[in-house]
Amino acid sequence: MHTLGNISKRLNRAAVYVSGLQARFELPALEGATYSNAYLEFLRTLIALRSLNIAEESVRDLWHLEKKLLQLLHVDSTGSPTWFFDSCGVRTHRERRLLLTNHDLAVPLAGCEIQTGLNFADAIPELFASKEMGEDALRTRILAEISSELPHARAAVKGAAALTRRTTHD
Repeated sequence: MHTLGNISKRLNRAAVYVSGLQARFELPALEGATYSNAYLEFLRTLIALRSLNIAEESVRDLWHLEKKLLQLLHVDSTGSPTWFFDSCGVRTHRERRLLLTNHDLAVPLAGCEIQTGLNFADAIPELFASKEMGEDALRTRILAEISSELPHARAAVKGAAALTRRTTHD
């Protein structure tokens, strides 16, 4: 279990930055050393996506979509205040897991099989949002952005390693 200060140190971010993520993503702020490894891994995923230049608005949209899906699947009935990301950090069956919550859906995910436009609210009579029917637009867009930013991130890490070696030899 971790404290907020420990999480901040492990993520190499100021506590105020981590608190800001908690507020913007509507995450529970816990007291003392009650933050789980899954909580830390979820925050690490958010920071990694932002480091890859993924817009925070896109990540928040996907976050809300995944939480709604998990509510429909009744994953929220566990009683845990962090039920929505308790699977973060698990490394098995990545092809079956949601991108942010890391929840295992028990079947491989394919963008053509997920309909993000479905709305189960009573207020709207239509079942499908026409342009989004049959698409996993948010996940697909985020994965495409990661793919395009990955070469830049690798080059930055390689350059930083070279600079570090150079300064330690001087």
